[in-house]
Order: sequence, then C-alpha cells, then structure tokens
Amino acid sequence: MNDKKTALVVSAHAADFVWRAGGAIALHQAKGYEVTVICLSYGERGESAKLWKKGGYSLEQVKKARRVEAEAAAAQLGVNDIRFFDLGDYPLEMDREAKFRLVDVIRKVQPNFMMSHSQYDPYNTDHSYATSVTMECRMIAQAWGHNPGEKILGAPQLYLFEPHQSEQMGWKPDVFLDISNVWEKKLAAIHCMKGQEHLWNFYTNVAQNRANHFRRNSGGMAGGRAATYAEGFQSIYPRTVDELT
Repeated sequence: MNDKKTALVVSAHAADFVWRAGGAIALHQAKGYEVTVICLSYGERGESAKLWKKGGYSLEQVKKARRVEAEAAAAQLGVNDIRFFDLGDYPLEMDREAKFRLVDVIRKVQPNFMMSHSQYDPYNTDHSYATSVTMECRMIAQAWGHNPGEKILGAPQLYLFEPHQSEQMGWKPDVFLDISNVWEKKLAAIHCMKGQEHLWNFYTNVAQNRANHFRRNSGGMAGGRAATYAEGFQSIYPRTVDELT
C-alpha cells in the first residue's frame, strides 16, 4: 500500500510560490508530504525590474538569477522537487505539448492537493492563465483516454493562493492555514528573493493579517486558537464529508 502524501504547486513565475504558498509548502513538508513546485516561467520580463534597471543583463542572465533565487527559496522551505518549464512570461503561453508536459507531472506526482493562482487578475494575466491551464491539465490527467495505461488522477482539491490585491481579483478565501510554526522558514525563503525586495514587508503583513482572520474564524471572542502568521486560500471544488463540524 502506497501511503505517500504529495502536493503540487503551479507557479506562473519563479517567485510566486514563495510569497503566496511558502508557509503551506514548509508546513506540509514538515508533516511528511513531498511537495513539488512547477515554475512555468522565471518571470524574467515582467517581474525582474530590479535587475533590468541595473543594466548590463541579458535575458538569459536574468533567468539564471531568478532560478538561483527560486532554488535557494525552495531549499529553505524544504521543497521536495522544483521544476522550471521556462515557457516565457508577459505573456505566459502554453501550447498542447507544454500542457501535456504539465499533465505528465501531475500524473507522476499524484497530488493529494494542488495550488495555483486566483482565477482573475487584471494586473497580471500570467497568474490567472496559469490557473486556467492548471484546471485544464487536472481535467486531462483524469481522462482514461489520455495515454491509456497510465495511472489516472483522482480528484485533488485545487487551492487558489492569495493574489497581490485580493479585493480586485474576486478572490474569496474559505480556508485559513496557521503557518506560525514554519514562519521563520517562509521568511528565510522570502529573503532569498532579492530581486523583489519591495515585497518582503508586504507579504509579512499579509501573513499577520491572515493570522487575525484565523483566530477569529477558529473561535473569535469565544476563544479562538492563537496564531501569529497564516495564509489564506480559496478552494475550487466541493469537499466530500461524512460529518459537518
């Protein structure tokens, strides 16, 4: 019997998984999950302004710098496997071959749950595109007729992590995850992303605010569970339960 627990994070750019799901990754790795992260692009064009402003960088040099940062952050979080598809950004585009490449990883990992971006992001369509493709590839991975003979995917939940301006994205969190015990790991990973230092304090504040929401929704004034840092997620698919709590 294979009781290995796994998770899959699909990140549009090389830093997204750190800001938005670093706590969830570190927490589940500590719980025995094997977490795989896929970076569809490096974010070399649209999310590397600090390097471009310095001058003297080629596109390949920017990609290399972004990869080094992402690998360092993944190591801080304990990521089991990080893969870089290098599909380009602004815009991020995936043809049939690239989608099937993602399907192959999904089937190999057989995740207990998956994570990606909000479904709508008017400021960065790479993000919402990544989630649209993730949902499409989840569907393909469930199809018996796709590469018959392979183990098909079950029905893992897809959690959408928090976008940069959630009130603009139609993102509505229905899950708050206490990441207090792994916050130092997430913070160390955040500090690896030196190309986007302007976001360090922003995502620290987000985690503190979500901890407030965790406390309130775990009991509120009646005695909520203590939490100092948390992450919020929106689930896409229904949950199947035997009891309502």
